[in-house]
Amino acid sequence: MARKPGSSPSAMKARAGKTAAAMAPAGAGATAAAAPAAPKKRTSPVQFFREVRAEARKITWTTRKETWITSVMVFIMVVMASLFFLAVDGGLGLAINQLLKLATAR
Repeated sequence: MARKPGSSPSAMKARAGKTAAAMAPAGAGATAAAAPAAPKKRTSPVQFFREVRAEARKITWTTRKETWITSVMVFIMVVMASLFFLAVDGGLGLAINQLLKLATAR
């Protein structure tokens, strides 16, 4: 089977190099890619909990009505799925029993 043009390992490395060069910030050379990332600024526990509280304020909770409607819909879907699988299981069981009766009747 013939290879697609440009699928050799050297061609893929060349494309990866071009992509990395295009995505690098302006003025960054090959040495910037090899340099380790700057250490992250540490956050104090107080600042951490302030940020957690700020994010917690953004949470929107569902209303009691929305929760009730969703729960009822989940219950209905579970009942429908269980009836479907009951029917499939019964049909397959009946088919297997008929095949086994045919096989043992000889």
